Amino acid sequence: MDGSPLEVEKRIQKDIRLFSESIKKAGALQLGSDEKKIVELAAMYAKDSESWLRKNDLYTSFSSIAYAHGLIDAVLKMKGAYDENV
Repeated sequence: MDGSPLEVEKRIQKDIRLFSESIKKAGALQLGSDEKKIVELAAMYAKDSESWLRKNDLYTSFSSIAYAHGLIDAVLKMKGAYDENV
């Protein structure tokens, strides 16, 4: 990745797609109420990322999707469903 705006945008789009896969995986798990709240919060950050991307605010979009990934990854890890190879 060369850091050009186009390359950053492509990276964000890829991260949004990967997040969609992770949230589907989380949705298939037995989650407690606190874990469900974390997944909902992660989904909100992912939607924010898409919104910021449409506004061409790449920095905020990338930050939002990165935070969403961190939240969903934490839930997957707690449930033993985190794939270290992804």
